[in-house]
Amino acid sequence: MRKLLPLIGTPSQAHPGGRSALTCRFRCGDACFHEAPNTSDNEYIGDIVAGAVSRRSVMRAAAVVTVAAAAGSATAVGGARPAQAAEARHGRPAKPGGARGLRFTPVAPNTADQVTVPAGYGQNVVIRWGEPILRGAPEFDPENQTAAAQAGQFGYNNDFLALLPLKGEPHRQILVANHEYTDELLMFRDYDAAAPTREQVEIAWAAHGLSAVVVEEDRRTGALRPVRRHRLNRRVTATTEFRLTGPAAGSDLLKTSADPTGTKVLGTLNNCAGGVTPWGTTLHGEENFNQYFANGSRTTDTRYGIGTGATERKWERFDKRFDIAQEPNEVHRFGWVVEFDPSDPDSTPRKRTALGRFKHEAATVSLTADGRPVIYSGDDERFDYVYKFVGSKRMARGNSRAAREHNLTLLDEGTLYVARFTGDSPAAEIDGTGKLPSDGGFDGSGEWIPLATATADGAVSHVPGMTAEEVFVFTRLAGDKRQATKMDRPEDVEPNPRTGKVYVALTNNSNRGRTNYPAADEANPRNQNKHGQVLELTEKHSRPDALTFAWSLFLVAGDPNDPATYFAGFPKEKVSPISCPDNVAFDPHGNLWISTDGNALGNHDGLFGVAVTGERRGELKQFLTVPKGAETCGPVIQDRRVLVAVQHPGEVDGASVAEPASQWPDGPGTYVRPAVVAVWRQDGGDIGV
Repeated sequence: MRKLLPLIGTPSQAHPGGRSALTCRFRCGDACFHEAPNTSDNEYIGDIVAGAVSRRSVMRAAAVVTVAAAAGSATAVGGARPAQAAEARHGRPAKPGGARGLRFTPVAPNTADQVTVPAGYGQNVVIRWGEPILRGAPEFDPENQTAAAQAGQFGYNNDFLALLPLKGEPHRQILVANHEYTDELLMFRDYDAAAPTREQVEIAWAAHGLSAVVVEEDRRTGALRPVRRHRLNRRVTATTEFRLTGPAAGSDLLKTSADPTGTKVLGTLNNCAGGVTPWGTTLHGEENFNQYFANGSRTTDTRYGIGTGATERKWERFDKRFDIAQEPNEVHRFGWVVEFDPSDPDSTPRKRTALGRFKHEAATVSLTADGRPVIYSGDDERFDYVYKFVGSKRMARGNSRAAREHNLTLLDEGTLYVARFTGDSPAAEIDGTGKLPSDGGFDGSGEWIPLATATADGAVSHVPGMTAEEVFVFTRLAGDKRQATKMDRPEDVEPNPRTGKVYVALTNNSNRGRTNYPAADEANPRNQNKHGQVLELTEKHSRPDALTFAWSLFLVAGDPNDPATYFAGFPKEKVSPISCPDNVAFDPHGNLWISTDGNALGNHDGLFGVAVTGERRGELKQFLTVPKGAETCGPVIQDRRVLVAVQHPGEVDGASVAEPASQWPDGPGTYVRPAVVAVWRQDGGDIGV
């Protein structure tokens, strides 16, 4: 009989958003049931922003109803009426209105065990967990899976996605996917959480990491299909060799018994979101790496959320590097941004230490006017920080070997910064209820505080009492010392390629306003924030390397019937409900697309598009929903295709291989499998046009 370890926390404790206990357990080690690692007295963003949303809510309409389009579909949140179909003209439905790129009929909130897309759109599963992509890899056989087989197959729990052009092969692209974590209860029929086998552990190692697989367009339908065994197809796992580069490489803090040089490390873990560089590589953020390491004891371990006992997966039983008591520095070799070159299957992936070590949700790129890279990243933890790295070397243009080699050094030299936000409302007027402050504004200013600078000749710390190596390895502590602003789980941070404005997804923070925790203020209007918000940040003079910025609250998520929600001033009776924004991306028209994780409104997670400029600014429309237990990840929005990663479908409390909670994607009697889905217009037109 399958045995389960007791879940951390008691049944009375609510899981954040709409997440299941199973998701919290395997993805982040029940981080939300531990004390927040940041115990500094730094200012909290919630103490800067409360009341902002209500101010605009008061100035806007009062009574609103929730949009739930597509007549006859699931009941809308809060009992609001479904939206009516577009007005008929000449016997045909009128074309849906909206900003260019968002002209589709919104999908209604629902709990269907499927991917639901707008009327007139088609979809296909591009690739599933376990599909062979390397030469010699066998077909997926979950009842007889091996580590060797998994190492040649598409990995588990796909998250960040990138689609890159493939020169010389028309209608083909390279798909790159993160594989964030494994859920052994849904992978193995007879899994015993108290006594996993070596084979199960090694399969899990092989299911982590990255996949690169060439995909080909079916020009008749718009579907994408994997090109198996293509020369560029590749798997990177928890045992693949990586190079550590940049200012911390070779540090005593990174040396282990297996690597006395401190420059090589095996594997990458818990890759969440990422980014694509202008020079053709992909970036991948190592996020909840702490959960894989046992027996932490140091202050630095505590600050990174590393437990004092055994881990959930028990990997430390099979490799001592996961036991901090035996290998104290191995944990320091995770929590970095990984750079991967999908065009070179023989290249060694690199961990870029100049970008700092924390729970990177993502790493997205802008270029300065003179061609230097700027990397934005959020630290996905309650009360942690937003960072950026400004490179000091210019990108070389072209695809020559010299240009490529030069560009692969760009992220090793530059300055790492952390954000400090300042509100403009009188503190005495902020009481956490959302009461309108007298200044009528809900914005503020901010500054980027330097932490350390790396050059070809060495590195310099800007944090008193810390060496440069310590700043890069223990970046959270450096942010504490520099009085950075505590945020509500900063996840994806994405610059708009058209306007340069930067959007920060803050997923939720149910601890805000609780006893011994900060209350709401000028950037978070609600205590016990279940639904999250999106901040809009404008760098001074629209320069990504600026040291100061302005910020405003762009979106406060939740049921539009709730007066605390806000949609950039757009009438709330005309928007879709949204909860727990996570990954964000931009379409070719400059619209922001938001995927959600942990919908706390009682419906399934989904993907939403919202205009950020013009008269329709704030008009948010739901484009799709994902199956039961799943999270929407990795959105890629092209002219004629939307790609999403359906992560952890069926990950519902009590689910197992024998008792699945979902039948997606292949129906009854099959394993539930994370997968990538492509969506397109059935008439062959552009998305939302």
